[in-house]
Amino acid sequence: MHALLATGHSRRAIQRQLGMTYRTVKLLADAATPEDLFHGQWQGRPSVLDEFKPYLDDRWNQGCTNAWKAWEEIVPLGYTGSYQRVRAYFRTKRLSTEPVTAPPPSPRTVAGWILRHRDSLTEVEQLRIKAVLVHCPELEALTGHVRSFAQILTERQGQWLPEWLDAVRNDDLPGLHTLAAGIDRDRDAVIAGLTLPWSSGVVEGHVNRIKMLKRQMFGRAGYQLLHKRVLLA
Repeated sequence: MHALLATGHSRRAIQRQLGMTYRTVKLLADAATPEDLFHGQWQGRPSVLDEFKPYLDDRWNQGCTNAWKAWEEIVPLGYTGSYQRVRAYFRTKRLSTEPVTAPPPSPRTVAGWILRHRDSLTEVEQLRIKAVLVHCPELEALTGHVRSFAQILTERQGQWLPEWLDAVRNDDLPGLHTLAAGIDRDRDAVIAGLTLPWSSGVVEGHVNRIKMLKRQMFGRAGYQLLHKRVLLA
């Protein structure tokens, strides 16, 4: 293409000579590198390696530049792709002139890791959250308190709430201090809610149903019809 342009042929003439569309001729003529030609539906598609790239980035920064060793590490973690894909990814890192650093996970992602049960995290996610907590003692303390409270809540262990509140106050976590102060204002009720099997969930459901009926009839009828609909609904 560039040779034809160098001989004085116009893009329109090349289009007619090669039987290409003008857009294709323009794309080929304007491309300075082969990478400039990589356009279309196949670009940006998800890969089976995407989930493991943060882990591979961390291992690369730790000095593991052996693609075969990295592939052997991620296979037990659930990677089902080929070794060649890992080798190609490491090759791009080797040829890159820019420093290789793993992008940090977003706050929303880290919050999801903390709030989810340990057993629901994949091995890659467990390794990544462990790396995050190592670099942030405050976040590690927060994670411990969140998971302890989740255990108290799901297993109805309200008797451990006072001990949990004391542990929260001993750490420099202002956000949790606010939560602890709010619980203290109604401690007995909170302990009962975390211990007893009864709740007001059924009552709240009926209240929401009545509010829905009331909104549907707003400005249309009086109390008598509302009373009938509540009883019959």
